[in-house]
Amino acid sequence: MSQPLARLTQPLVREGGILRPATWEAALDRAADGFRKAKEQYGGDALATMSCSKASNEMNYLAAKLTRVAFGTHNIDSCNRT
Repeated sequence: MSQPLARLTQPLVREGGILRPATWEAALDRAADGFRKAKEQYGGDALATMSCSKASNEMNYLAAKLTRVAFGTHNIDSCNRT
């Protein structure tokens, strides 16, 4: 029988190929910087959002708003076809 996987209890960021613990603020800032750099270098259509059909209407609305307003693209999918 395999060992259960341990859950993360705090965010991790990669520095020099090694993961280290970080604050939520630092991890979210790093993620936002990554999105910003990708958008600046490749344009908004380089980004996309995947949402879930089991999420609430409010959550899907916020995902669509983030994608269209912040990312500047209409690349969003929510698997509602199934």
